[in-house]
Amino acid sequence: MGKSSKDKRDAYYRLAKEEGWRARSAYKLLQLDEEFNLFENVTRVVDLCAAPGSWSQVLSRVLIQGEKFGRAGWEQKQKETREYVLGRSKSTAAEDVAPASEDGGAVKDVQRPEKRQGVQRPEKRQGVRIVAIDLQPMSPLEGVTTLRADITHPSTVPLMLHALDPDTYDPASTTSSPSAPVDLVISDGAPDVTGLHDLDIYVQSQLLWAALNLALCVLKPGGKFVAKIFRGKDVDLLFAQLKLVFSRVRVAKPRSSRASSIEAFVVCEGFCPPQGFKPSLEKPLGAGAALPVPDEKPEATKPSRTVRPDGVVEIDLGDESDEEGIEEGGPRWIAPFLACGDLSAYDADATYALPKDRVSLDPVQPPTAPPYKRALEMRKLAGGAYGKTKGQEQKE
Repeated sequence: MGKSSKDKRDAYYRLAKEEGWRARSAYKLLQLDEEFNLFENVTRVVDLCAAPGSWSQVLSRVLIQGEKFGRAGWEQKQKETREYVLGRSKSTAAEDVAPASEDGGAVKDVQRPEKRQGVQRPEKRQGVRIVAIDLQPMSPLEGVTTLRADITHPSTVPLMLHALDPDTYDPASTTSSPSAPVDLVISDGAPDVTGLHDLDIYVQSQLLWAALNLALCVLKPGGKFVAKIFRGKDVDLLFAQLKLVFSRVRVAKPRSSRASSIEAFVVCEGFCPPQGFKPSLEKPLGAGAALPVPDEKPEATKPSRTVRPDGVVEIDLGDESDEEGIEEGGPRWIAPFLACGDLSAYDADATYALPKDRVSLDPVQPPTAPPYKRALEMRKLAGGAYGKTKGQEQKE
């Protein structure tokens, strides 16, 4: 997220720099948490495809520093303001008078209200482990362990387990220890889009498959998995596959995500691996590893299709089409699609007028190793910007 961009009129782009986020994608995770309460009772998180680190920054500020955002942050701010006003109304006149300085003048109290009234900031939580993994280098964050590794390689799992539990790590183990499993695995990774939707969806599905296989190795029973997907014509197959290992699968579209984008986020809750299933990146799911088949299969009602006289096709999903039927493995496999974010929030596709006195802010964190770094170096050697070489400039 640079200083100048074609998206500089985007409200979330400007707001991210004003509030100190590394990228506007931080608001996507915040809105997902506001809708699904992802961070409740979470102490161990793995962030896949983490660079430049906006999602890891959210994890650090929420889980470690104890900050609140969105509606919870607004309610907390209103509560602190109310307590401050009530405290000032009960204070005596002597306390409101500023002490006199040596030269006889009044000394103004320039302290912030929370310091003046004794309001303490939230204390940092202890025992929270956050591991961020990416092939690209990432600038450090408070309380976040960064690993430069490949999420598709089996050697990444031991490195991640050692970063999560350096004291109790067992090199002979290929999965997370029962005493300290992972509560949440998130992935905001996406390929460099080409504009060919079929190709982009295929590459994104492979990235999602790699993130899911890594999550199966470290998630605890009942854990959560959140990942970016590209919604296409065969996305219902993805929902059905995720339903094999998670009790609840939903798809969300945050308000900070542009409606013109085909991206969405799959939110999987209640990790419940089949009995006898042993996850491993050496034999990932779908590449030689098969789920154990139970001896007795429950009889499921197959969906029926009926064509009405007016030409409308009706699909009967069975009797267990409610939420209970979904969690109990009923015949319904269509994932609910939810929109996240307050309707009063900014619209990602809208263009907001910029004030005349607006000053362009510097990026919060410049790219550490951008993929276009080599191209910039070659252009500099060739004579500078606009594709001109030194020879062309002399001729002109």
